[in-house]
Amino acid sequence: MKTITIALAAAALLGLGAVQAFGQAAPAQAPVAWRDVDPENILVIETNKGRIIAELFPAAAPKHVERIKILTRQGLYDGRTFFRVIDGFMAQTGDPENNGRGGSTLPNLSAEFTFRRGRDLPFSAIPSDRGFTGFSGAFPILSQPEAQMAITADGKVQAQGLHCKGTLSMARAADVDSANSQFFMMRAKTDNLNGKYTPFGRILLGLDIVQQIKTGEPVAEPQDLMQTVRVLADLPAATRPKIRVQQTSGPEYAAYVQAQRTAKGGAFDICDLDIAVQVQ
Repeated sequence: MKTITIALAAAALLGLGAVQAFGQAAPAQAPVAWRDVDPENILVIETNKGRIIAELFPAAAPKHVERIKILTRQGLYDGRTFFRVIDGFMAQTGDPENNGRGGSTLPNLSAEFTFRRGRDLPFSAIPSDRGFTGFSGAFPILSQPEAQMAITADGKVQAQGLHCKGTLSMARAADVDSANSQFFMMRAKTDNLNGKYTPFGRILLGLDIVQQIKTGEPVAEPQDLMQTVRVLADLPAATRPKIRVQQTSGPEYAAYVQAQRTAKGGAFDICDLDIAVQVQ
């Protein structure tokens, strides 16, 4: 069985669109500093509900990102249904059998629940009550403080991706090294998955689509599905969407974070922060 069976939770985070912040048009306020994405690490997922665009994060889970791209390029994800979808939790897909019991012909993957973060990895620190947190690109991370890099043999610290709303993470069975092809899209923050499953990316555009996917455990027929999944770099240049993501390291974003801290007080969490996306 590849079906994930963990306790449920809920909270809030991501969405986006043609200058959008978590599903809504971004208001015209302070100038936004943008970064271009690497087309080799962007998935374009066309579903029967609409388009989802996600950014892969190989620094945290290189083997899992490689597997996702291999299977995408093999066409394995085309036509795969969302067979297990739980409101306030996640939407699971990526099984050739569309029932949670299957996988690809490739061997299972070893867990990548944590990774080593060095100073060479771009990181915008946004400390919260849960510890030393921040973003690398749009990927939310919990990390040991950078000060500890001075006393480690490799000059790096331990870090892990967070299961915020919009996070992409790999499904597995009871064996921690049993991930293969199935993955899930977070519909809400679920902290009890952190350090137990391998997050490998995050939705940039289309969280509203994920929230529209038909729910069920299992989902009754007809199930919603991924019609096609493509790596952005593989799309013809003339039809390739141009994507830019808000920088989280500039003063504009720092001001936004401070406003959220003030508004939420002790309830402030990195998973509640929006990141604007521009698609042309």
